[in-house]
Amino acid sequence: MTASIEKNYSQTMEAFAEACKKAGRSPQEVKLIAVSKFFSAADIQQVYDRGQRFFGENRAQELMEKQPVLPKDIQWHFIGRLQRNKVKYIIDKAAMIHSVDSLELAREISRQALLKNVEMPVLIQVNLGGEETKAGFAAEELREGLAAIAALPGLAVQGLMTIGPYMADPEATRPLFRQMRALKEAAASWTIPGVDMRYLSMGMSHDYAVAIAEGADFVRVGSAIFGNRVYE
Repeated sequence: MTASIEKNYSQTMEAFAEACKKAGRSPQEVKLIAVSKFFSAADIQQVYDRGQRFFGENRAQELMEKQPVLPKDIQWHFIGRLQRNKVKYIIDKAAMIHSVDSLELAREISRQALLKNVEMPVLIQVNLGGEETKAGFAAEELREGLAAIAALPGLAVQGLMTIGPYMADPEATRPLFRQMRALKEAAASWTIPGVDMRYLSMGMSHDYAVAIAEGADFVRVGSAIFGNRVYE
C-alpha cells in the first residue's frame, strides 16, 4: 500500500505540473489538496513525507482523530458536508472550510469561531446544476447569500466551491467550470464588504486538469493519490 501511494503521488504531481503548464499557469498558484478521507494517519504521513502539506477531510470525526497525531504544519481543509452540530469540533483544527452551503451553517461557524477566538476562512458552495443530491447556493441566490454571510463576525469569505457531476469524459465538465469562473468574477465585481474572491475550489481526480485550465485555485484529489476507498 505504501509503495503504491508514493508512486501514485509522484505520478499525480507530474500530471498536475503538466496540467498547469498546459493552462499557462504556475504550479505554485494552484493548490492541490490531497483528499485523505477513510485513509489512515500512516497513509497520510507517507504523502506528507513526499512534500504534501494540504490535506482534505470530509468528516469531522476523522479530522478530529488525525489532526492531533500528524505534523502541525499540515493545512487541513474541510471539504465535505458539515453538520452544524459538528462545527465546534473542527473550528480550531481546519485551515479552511470549503463547503459553506447555507446561511444557517455560516452562523454556527461564526458563533463557534467567536467562542474559540479564531477567524475561519470559508468558501461558499455553489450548486450550479441544481442537483438534488448536492448542497449549496443556486447562482441566483449567491449575491444575497454572500452579503449575509460576509456580515457575520469570525469568518472570512475567500471564494467559491463547487462539486461537479461525475462525467466519464472530463471535457464534459468544462462548461460548468467555466460558469464557475464567470460567477467568481461576477461576485468580485459586486464589491460586497468582507468578500474577497480569492479562491475557486473545483475539480477532482478525474477532471482536475480541466478545472485548472478553467481557473481553479484549489483542486481536490483523492483516489488518484490514495487509491480506491473502502467505505464503512
